[in-house]
Amino acid sequence: MKTILGIDEAGRGPVIGPLVMCGYLVKEGKIGELRELGVKDSKQLTPEKRESLVPRLKKMAEDFVVLSISPQEIDKLRTETNLNKIEIEHMQQMIDLLCPGKAVIDAPEANTKRFREKVLCRLKHTRFELVAENFADKKYPEVGAASIIAKVHRDAEISKLHHKYGFFGSGYTSDERTIAFLKNWLQDNKDFPDIVRKSWITATLMKKEKEQSNVMSFISRTE
Repeated sequence: MKTILGIDEAGRGPVIGPLVMCGYLVKEGKIGELRELGVKDSKQLTPEKRESLVPRLKKMAEDFVVLSISPQEIDKLRTETNLNKIEIEHMQQMIDLLCPGKAVIDAPEANTKRFREKVLCRLKHTRFELVAENFADKKYPEVGAASIIAKVHRDAEISKLHHKYGFFGSGYTSDERTIAFLKNWLQDNKDFPDIVRKSWITATLMKKEKEQSNVMSFISRTE
C-alpha cells in the first residue's frame, strides 16, 4: 500500500522560539481514520485536543520526523537566503529520508506550482507524486497530523523557555507581552538572548532604537 507524507510547520512568524517542521508518513488506507479522529489544521484545535491526539497519531504513523530550527540557525541562514528557502531545504531532507509514494506539502507561497518545482529540483528521491497547496493542513489529514505534532512540539519548547527566561507570551510580535519582554530585556542587557530571532524587523528596530538612545545619552552627558 502506498505511503503518503504530509509536511507542515509551526512557528514560522514569531520573533521568539524555533521554527518546527514535521513530516508525517502514513499508509494511504489510514487517511480515513485520520479524518474520523478529527485531524485538521492545528490552529483550529485547542491545546488539550492537540496533545490528546499526538500519541494516537504517532501510533498510526509508519514514521515521522520532527526538525527544530533554532533562532540562531534561522538568523544565520537568512544572511544568505529567505525563510521559504529554509523550509524547502528541510522539506527536501524529510522527503529524501522517508521516501514516500506521495508527499503533500503546505506551500507558503501563492504560486504553488513554482514552489513545487523548487522542492522537486532539490530531491534525490524522485519516483513519487508531489502535491503543493496553500492551507493544505485544512484539506489533507496527513498534513493536519504533521501540523498538530509540530505545534505540540513547539509549544513544549516554548514552555521550557518560559521556565528559563520568564513568561514572554506567545513569542509573536502581535502579543503585547512578547513586546514588553523584548523591551525589558534590552533595558538590562546589551543584546537579545539566543531565543530571539535577531534578524526579525521587530528585533532589529528595537536594537537600533537602543543604540540611538545610548548615543543621545552620551552626547547629552558631554555637552
